[in-house]
Amino acid sequence: MDKEAFDPIKPWFISAEELGEFIGIRFGRIAPGDTEPEWMFLPHKEFDGIGGFADILRKRGAKLGRLPQIRHPASPSKLAVLKLLPKYLEPRRGLKWAPFSGAPAAPSNDKPPVAVAWHVFDETETLSIRRVCRKAGVTVNSFLLKNLSKGIRFFLEDPSSVVPWMVPVNLRGKVFRERDTANFSSYISVKVQSYETVHDIHRNIYAALARKEHWANWYAYELGRFTTGGMRKFLLEKELATSSWNIGGFSNLGDWDTGKEITAEECLGNWLFAPPVLRFQKIGAGCVTFQNRLSLLMQTHPELNNNPEITDAWMQNWIKEIEFDVASGVENPAVFA
Repeated sequence: MDKEAFDPIKPWFISAEELGEFIGIRFGRIAPGDTEPEWMFLPHKEFDGIGGFADILRKRGAKLGRLPQIRHPASPSKLAVLKLLPKYLEPRRGLKWAPFSGAPAAPSNDKPPVAVAWHVFDETETLSIRRVCRKAGVTVNSFLLKNLSKGIRFFLEDPSSVVPWMVPVNLRGKVFRERDTANFSSYISVKVQSYETVHDIHRNIYAALARKEHWANWYAYELGRFTTGGMRKFLLEKELATSSWNIGGFSNLGDWDTGKEITAEECLGNWLFAPPVLRFQKIGAGCVTFQNRLSLLMQTHPELNNNPEITDAWMQNWIKEIEFDVASGVENPAVFA
């Protein structure tokens, strides 16, 4: 098999699907004048979030140039796998949730999760978020992850627990595929402590990138060419298919069409995005900024929660934490110190 043609991620999602998981990346469009999204799903075995969103926009008439490229300068390194090996061997420790009225259900690979919640900030609110982050010297990504983690702590049995997230990393520009919409996504693991500031989280994210954890995970998945479907299913079932256990995935697709050059009618409106959820990664939280409006979307795995009201409560907490930091940060930048 041609090395460049081999997709290290696809076999793992195929195995997850065979175990009954729904692996569709969730996208939604709220058309102008509407209040409910039109949902659409693309299989993660064929796309990543950026590629999926680009594919949808292009098919609806948008003209897109080169898709977002990786910005971090860390060069590809297979040696990084060996350095990260002790982390792969660490025991998996999940978090316990406080009792809630969710209705767990068995997952199905042909049915998307039903516990979903979303929110869209208008242009003024989005600008305020960007301004506060710029003033504090952190990314919007770090800011959103800090407030997401704080927002769900209220629902944990121990709110002071370390909250670990999988954060995807776009490798376009340093990894090559036959099409630009394929899966170019690796990840880093980010553990958020209850006492950490947004600056701490920002530093931790960039420290993981500097250690080349995203390259270690990419090349670790490449070893999938030497595994069977049965081996991959075993690792998935035992929650050993990632470098560490994560409460969920947090993914930000970034800014799209800030100049509002996309005018195709079927592309206009507010867009939503969230990564898939799996048995060992039960929360999918996603963000995308389209034409200067930031949106949040959260979904939960059926085995954790099948009640949309619970997911909406988590979303409302996330929004409140964001709004509090924006209000405090504008008047007092020391809130991030």
